[in-house]
Amino acid sequence: MRLAELSERGGASTATIKYYLREGLLQPGRRISATQAEYGEDHLRRLRLVRALIQIGGVSVADAREVIAAAEDESLDHHLRLGAATRSLPCVERPDEDDPAVATARRSVDGLLEALGWAPDSGTDLLSPAHRRLIDSVTALVRLGYPCGTEQLLPYGRLAAQLAVTDLDLVEEQPTATEQIEAAVALTVLYEPVLLSLRRMAHAEESARRL
Repeated sequence: MRLAELSERGGASTATIKYYLREGLLQPGRRISATQAEYGEDHLRRLRLVRALIQIGGVSVADAREVIAAAEDESLDHHLRLGAATRSLPCVERPDEDDPAVATARRSVDGLLEALGWAPDSGTDLLSPAHRRLIDSVTALVRLGYPCGTEQLLPYGRLAAQLAVTDLDLVEEQPTATEQIEAAVALTVLYEPVLLSLRRMAHAEESARRL
């Protein structure tokens, strides 16, 4: 397909597509003349992924580029390439271990990981973005005085483990390794709003039932 058709099917302007090409978010098309290129279904799928990351997930162009690069890095094993989905999340500052609230949150999170049997990150400087975000979120709960010990976090962790099975089942339905990696990224970004919406709807239903 030509650029105009890619634009129409992908729901992005030609100017946006050209920008994504310049930024390395889309792979170049097959050159058919000095001024024209041809694009395939792989380009369309990647375009939709990039738009989901940036427009729906709020991921920066720089972070999206990192995710795309990891997804295409065949020197990494499949597990690490799937980890690009986690790296697509915006990073937070490294926790200040001297802050008492952070230390309390860290103990709660460490206890949670131990109870779940999850391998913790090896060292503060190597914390994954998701791990850092978790500590940051629990720190906010600590400062506001809401219950957020390991006991309170554990039900959420167990539900997350069940969701991970569902997510990976969906990812493994994709026929190729590249499509599985792209699906992992897209599902991470696109399903989080679904989960948030369902949680709030469930709150309303449970509140009505109780009250």
